[in-house]
Amino acid sequence: MCRRQEFISLAQQPDSNVALLCRRFGISRKTGYKWLGRCTSDPAADRTGLVDRSRRPLTSPGRTEQNIEQMVCDLRRKHPAWGGRKIHTRLKNLEHQTVPAPSTITDILRRHQLLDPNESVKHKPFVRFEHPHPNDLWQMDFVGHFPLDEGRCHTLTVLDDHSRYCLGARACSDETGKTVQKHLTDIFRRYGLPRRMLCDNGSPWGCDSESRFTWLGAWMIRLGISTSHGRPYHPQTQGKDERFNRTIKTEVIANRQFRDNDHVQTHFDPWRDVYNRERPHESLSMATPASRYQPSPRAFPETLPSIEYAPGDIVRKVGPDGYFNFRTVKYKISQAFTGQPIALRATSKDEVLDVFYCHQKVASIDLKSQTRI
Repeated sequence: MCRRQEFISLAQQPDSNVALLCRRFGISRKTGYKWLGRCTSDPAADRTGLVDRSRRPLTSPGRTEQNIEQMVCDLRRKHPAWGGRKIHTRLKNLEHQTVPAPSTITDILRRHQLLDPNESVKHKPFVRFEHPHPNDLWQMDFVGHFPLDEGRCHTLTVLDDHSRYCLGARACSDETGKTVQKHLTDIFRRYGLPRRMLCDNGSPWGCDSESRFTWLGAWMIRLGISTSHGRPYHPQTQGKDERFNRTIKTEVIANRQFRDNDHVQTHFDPWRDVYNRERPHESLSMATPASRYQPSPRAFPETLPSIEYAPGDIVRKVGPDGYFNFRTVKYKISQAFTGQPIALRATSKDEVLDVFYCHQKVASIDLKSQTRI
């Protein structure tokens, strides 16, 4: 400020060379004449006339309307994990005439300090794969347990691969097969049966390296559902459900304390409705999962169907120890099929037979080495 005042005092001297003074003070002629003009038009301004003024325009015709800006902030506070693109799509779905661009909404969130700086970090794009139709594949997993005032909550999630529709988000007291079967029965009755179910290798749907089948998996196979397991230590196989689990942790579980599992479920149910019908999904081009999902035409049978095999199959019964006999040799398959008939079918390889339970291949045996492959 002192240098500016000195410049003005010298420039106002009679016969002063303003251009030369500007060069010597290291400012442009435009800036020098601007300061000189302020003090000439208002001599009383003195020091205040030389203070830097705001560059903000006097009018902002393109500024977002206050009510729209308020709606953006309200949506963000209601859904703290939603960013500019999701809020933009949600406002469009609500049929508002004026909807700011996603980048503008992001600026609004940043201006109101509703945006975490870490959310602006860009991630590398990756290739997505999805099954072509609803109910071709469901993914199932446990989120991981967390403490309650009374006990712990084990969150069971079931997701449709094609539409990302959340078929179930259930607060469970444990991770036993009976608990999962109970909740799956409710889900199957409402949405029908999928063609295939993908799970990880943990309990209660995974077993051990010798046999990956449990009685829960055998029950689903009996219903006509093919079962598969992700590669060990490779969670990307269930990437959609893993990503969903992260979402439910962020939007429902984090920073909350729950009394019991019933209390947790009162938060899961309304959130699942918002996730399926309102929350835009970036992997679906900002559509909602409900817009791409239809219940399965395959109804849940209240009575398990009988097991039938083709006339050319060799049928054996699995003993209580998980073994079956063929040509005086005992082969281990799994205790999950105890008391159930299995079928042996010839393959293109000599002396190798495939073992089927209902429609699904569950093992192969080599008659030469008398071992299971």
